[in-house]
Amino acid sequence: MAKFPADAPKRKVVKALEIPGFKIIREKEHISMVRENPDGSKTPLTMPSHPKIKASTLRTICTQSGITRNAFLEAYRKA
Repeated sequence: MAKFPADAPKRKVVKALEIPGFKIIREKEHISMVRENPDGSKTPLTMPSHPKIKASTLRTICTQSGITRNAFLEAYRKA
């Protein structure tokens, strides 16, 4: 199984999350994002606004957003 990047740049993580449909709604100490699902529901996501995002935080972000590890890593490579 592929590993998450150890210290991923914040901008690249945000771009990777925009690929599956998340949009930034607020950015201060934390970044708030939301995705509108096909059934009309919304999936919220909050992540720290640090310059580098740790691998453990990326795991939590994927769990919170419902994105699989492989789907995130593929989007991260494209970002």
